[in-house]
Amino acid sequence: TKPRLHSALSAVLLLFALRLRYPYFIADAKYMRRIAISIYRTTKYLKSKPFYTLVDRFLDSVQKNPHRAFIRYQDETYSYAQSDKRSNKIARSLLKHADLHEGDTVALLIGNEPMFLWMWLALAKIGCSAALLNHNIRSKSLVHCFSCCGATVLIAGAELQDSVEEVLPDLRELGISVYILTDHVTAEGMESLTDKIAQASDEPIPADLRANITFSSPAVYIYTSGTTGLPKAAVIAQRRLWAMSVFPSVCGLKSDDVVYICLPLYHSAGFALGFGGAIERGATVVVKSKFSSSQFWDDCRKYNVTVIQYIGETMRYLCNTPKRVSDQVHNVRMAIGNGIRPEVWRTFISRFGNVDIKEFYGSTEGTLGFLNYAGKTGAVGRVNYFHKKIYPYALVKFDQEQEEPVRNAEGFCIEVVKGETGLLVVKITQKAQFGGYARDPKQTEKKKLYNVFEKGDVYFNSGDLFRTDHENFIYFQDRVGDTFRWKGENVSTNEVSDILTMATSIEEANVYGVTVQGYEGRTGMATITLKKDHQFEPDAIFSHVTTYLPSYARPRFIRIQDCLAVTCTFKQLKGKLVEEGFNPAVITDPLFVLHETVKSYRPLTRDTYQSILDGHFRL
Repeated sequence: TKPRLHSALSAVLLLFALRLRYPYFIADAKYMRRIAISIYRTTKYLKSKPFYTLVDRFLDSVQKNPHRAFIRYQDETYSYAQSDKRSNKIARSLLKHADLHEGDTVALLIGNEPMFLWMWLALAKIGCSAALLNHNIRSKSLVHCFSCCGATVLIAGAELQDSVEEVLPDLRELGISVYILTDHVTAEGMESLTDKIAQASDEPIPADLRANITFSSPAVYIYTSGTTGLPKAAVIAQRRLWAMSVFPSVCGLKSDDVVYICLPLYHSAGFALGFGGAIERGATVVVKSKFSSSQFWDDCRKYNVTVIQYIGETMRYLCNTPKRVSDQVHNVRMAIGNGIRPEVWRTFISRFGNVDIKEFYGSTEGTLGFLNYAGKTGAVGRVNYFHKKIYPYALVKFDQEQEEPVRNAEGFCIEVVKGETGLLVVKITQKAQFGGYARDPKQTEKKKLYNVFEKGDVYFNSGDLFRTDHENFIYFQDRVGDTFRWKGENVSTNEVSDILTMATSIEEANVYGVTVQGYEGRTGMATITLKKDHQFEPDAIFSHVTTYLPSYARPRFIRIQDCLAVTCTFKQLKGKLVEEGFNPAVITDPLFVLHETVKSYRPLTRDTYQSILDGHFRL
């Protein structure tokens, strides 16, 4: 008995010593176990003959749990079996009327609703890929998105018919067949589809219709947000779709979870992580037509949601809603997403309860992702030896002015030291392939870096800046272009924005650099919104920025708007603001300039503007 007691005590002491020496040892071990399981599963899927697709995984769940709820939408619930039959009817109607064949691409212009998911399942069953169009865009932007994916058919929701009619002449010129999800269409050049689906059989679709699909075949085309220009269609191959769909299980998603999808299904977070992740685990999804901060928690209670998704500013929006006694009355155990600021993270947990926040980093077209599995506030991940071995990456020195990596005398990139900000580059390998952008070889090539550490190597340029701390946690710093240089110093727009929103009166802040005649670089400008029932306080804001920001980082100009322009995934738009600059003759919003002499912000008049251009008013 004594030796056993001694052994047990030794084991406890060893674990305690390990925990002291390596505080994240258990978290690291759990993460690596989940990574190993996910690699095993995806390898099995990819090596199976015939190729095992995500739709095959769905069909297995149909056989195993036919009556399990798959989709919940408004007051309706659709089981796995019902969804299977719905998608069979859609697939058969498309085979008959749209003359689709394996390898064809169909563009979908559909809102967040079950039909979007059934439509993708139907297309996957007949070996077709889907281009997921942003249903908010119009006119030439819509034609641009449509034409660059090579689709031969467009399927649009009934409520989006007007948007399609605007560009119908362009689509007809391209020889595109257009179907509207309604029973009857009068406009020439379009056909109804709902009536045809209703008449079709729901018999299973033969697997030989997708027999030639491989892991390198395009599964979907997902468009980048386009914060800086026209969206680009990222090619998501079957292999990549599997990797994205398995990711939620690495976070801890289980088959009995209920996932709340309020993010757009045409983006990778909603589609691949939310919908794809649920299929991979055989879980249930709740589909919301669009994010609503006021309805969010009521929905979570109504549908017994256990896992939520977030992106961009959605968590901040939730924290800004009026407090309610029911704030912690819910079953949400995990939140998966990216872009949460540290102060919002802390506020969210203290207000809504101990939700396990899985902050991650990843991009639609990227080849690598990070996951903050240890729960360190503010971090997006942690340097892990095995992860880095499987997917080689590095943070390299970056020249902000030239907007390119710094090279040494031999022409190779230079890795940064801990604590220093560097550009994330990821080696393109068989395991980490870069699919590129559809029909856009120029943009695809721009994302590649050659001869990074040795002759002949090729790396993916993420365009994102990170730093690591002494505990190996990884922190997102900025997008390249979200950092500007003023008075010889680099200024992080995200850091300045975080400081500004700490001020009592400021709700949101979008920070960017603007050019000023007679000055090198760009000076800081912030477009802000004010909290309800608050006024702009020039003296207090001056005191706030001078207390928390170094001289070069203080916004010289402040513009006040009622709301900030964001993309559909809540990323702030800077392009137009940068273009408009700080000219009071052009801008009708209230404008203020930092005035060092009077220690305050003062209204930016036309006379002051001219004085700045003439060099009399010094910035």
